[in-house]
Amino acid sequence: MRKPYIAANWKMMKNIAETEEFINSFIPLVNGISDVDILIAPPFTSLGLASHLLLPTNIKLGAQNMFYEESGAYTGEISADMLLFAGCSTVIIGHSERRQFFGETDETVNKKIKMARSKGLEVILCIGESLQDREAGRTYDLLGKQLTGSLKDLSLDGITIAYEPIWAIGTGKTATPQIANETHTYIREWLNQNKEKADNVRIQYGGSVKPENIGELMAEPEIDGALVGGASLNPESFANIIKGARK
Repeated sequence: MRKPYIAANWKMMKNIAETEEFINSFIPLVNGISDVDILIAPPFTSLGLASHLLLPTNIKLGAQNMFYEESGAYTGEISADMLLFAGCSTVIIGHSERRQFFGETDETVNKKIKMARSKGLEVILCIGESLQDREAGRTYDLLGKQLTGSLKDLSLDGITIAYEPIWAIGTGKTATPQIANETHTYIREWLNQNKEKADNVRIQYGGSVKPENIGELMAEPEIDGALVGGASLNPESFANIIKGARK
């Protein structure tokens, strides 16, 4: 049985003071929970403080992005070594907003994952389809293409997959648990057909996950956790999602 894994992606929200306030409130709410893996991915500016505050806990620290080169003249970018030095164990790669607004492709995602894994960072790889793709019946073709390109020449060690239907991110719309599970089942089958140790890989669902729907989602056999956006910004809300994910 795969251990549930709940991750918070704060995106471009919360400054350093707000990060400190959140973490100081959040830690007591999840104290003693060891049957769910928990990760917080704040903005880069809060990583150092978050690392210090989370040190005595089992809560992982993650980054929301990184570059695929080791170092050099890449203004505005951040390297895997910098994330490790800041205390990160994990990095989110290929989020739909990175693909949509910053032109990331499966090729660049693949390069980033290779660099992250070579440095020992765990990876949450995001994939997902637009509403137009779903309505046109292209969901599985697109997900297969994203998996093929993003995971080229890579093993699945240290990699979690986050399925995020773009049409459900920040819109209040949520794929039904059945739709999410059907899609996760496709992803699992693809992994089994193309990679080794696929049954060990956790597949998170992302897309308007809330305390009110986490129980239904986690009841589905192929949903192993969630990548949470807006509902992770409030300590009580995020703690309730974690408690609702316990199986």
